[in-house]
Amino acid sequence: MSTTTRVSNANMMTFCEKLSRFSWVLFIPMCVVLILSLVVLFSAGGGSWHPFAMSQLLKIMLGMFIFFLVAFSNIKFWIKTAYFWYAIALILVLLVTFVGNVGMGAQRWLSLGFINLQPSEIIKPMLVLALARYFAWKNSVELLQIKNYMVPTLLLLFPFGLICAQPDLGTGVSLGLITLGMFYIVGANKKWFLIAFVLGLLSLPAVWYGAMHDYQRDRIITFLNPDKDSQGAGYQINQAKIAFGSGGIIGKGYLSGTQSQQSFLPEKQTDFIFTMLGEEFGFIGAFILLTIYTFIVAILFWCAKTCRNRFGQLVCFGFMLNFFVYYFINISMVLGLAPTVGVPLPLMSFGGSSLISLLFGFGLCQNAHIYKDQQLSSKGF
Repeated sequence: MSTTTRVSNANMMTFCEKLSRFSWVLFIPMCVVLILSLVVLFSAGGGSWHPFAMSQLLKIMLGMFIFFLVAFSNIKFWIKTAYFWYAIALILVLLVTFVGNVGMGAQRWLSLGFINLQPSEIIKPMLVLALARYFAWKNSVELLQIKNYMVPTLLLLFPFGLICAQPDLGTGVSLGLITLGMFYIVGANKKWFLIAFVLGLLSLPAVWYGAMHDYQRDRIITFLNPDKDSQGAGYQINQAKIAFGSGGIIGKGYLSGTQSQQSFLPEKQTDFIFTMLGEEFGFIGAFILLTIYTFIVAILFWCAKTCRNRFGQLVCFGFMLNFFVYYFINISMVLGLAPTVGVPLPLMSFGGSSLISLLFGFGLCQNAHIYKDQQLSSKGF
């Protein structure tokens, strides 16, 4: 079958044909985590649907609508409009600087009336989409030329600088890790990574004294010495360790977590929801969630490896990196293995921006899987 015929088939595929190619093995564990999120948020509300669980359910419904819309759309639409969606997300990040709402000491949100949108979360899958579009039709020779990494580097640096200025160092670092991972996947020269690492080390003094805020430095100092300010900068992480450790093997029981139910644990519904899960469901509950996360990453990797077109491969690989960075940083943070940063636990934490961006990303991966046998040409894109 010719390339032209396969591209034509991408346009003619019926809904039933798309549904037959839908990856239920990826969809089901995603839904399991969403249900678990509602269970934990119900407990975070003191055994009530309000204020967290009901609000999150409505956001899940919106996210699911976006997920299915993206999953069953034509893959050529995302190839053609990849840069457009990235530009929209970048404009939203820029708008935060001028008209963003301030909360918890940071200016990160745009008010849309019915929802507060955090553009720094939305930019993550859009960056993956733009990088996949850029690299999809580069040949092996072009991928060894450093000039062909200038544009992708700029695609990273624009949102990175704006997000770090909000300030949101955790999301900025996440974007950097995702981009470096994409560079590695497409075959960038390994010595460039070494050079970047050395330059990063040399820039640390300038970043520490010139770019970081006092509270960010305090978080790193607290990470290195948790007992230095246990009632101040170290309060969150110390309470998180107490809550998680007190859960033991099987946990204290549903709705019975003392640290979380008595509000000793800050941000139990958002960044520290994993700690609440550990307190009430113990090591077993935490291990089950980590197992599901690992399974999702493995399925995303399988989707990427079985995709016959480069664009779909890179979308799946990029979103796999995005998803992994999400939960790796969050869990490392709440267990005291990394400095405290504002990174939510994927599909679990309360909030709409992260949830919708993740479900959009899962929709892209499902779309890539549905069209995995299509050999797409760059002609006309």
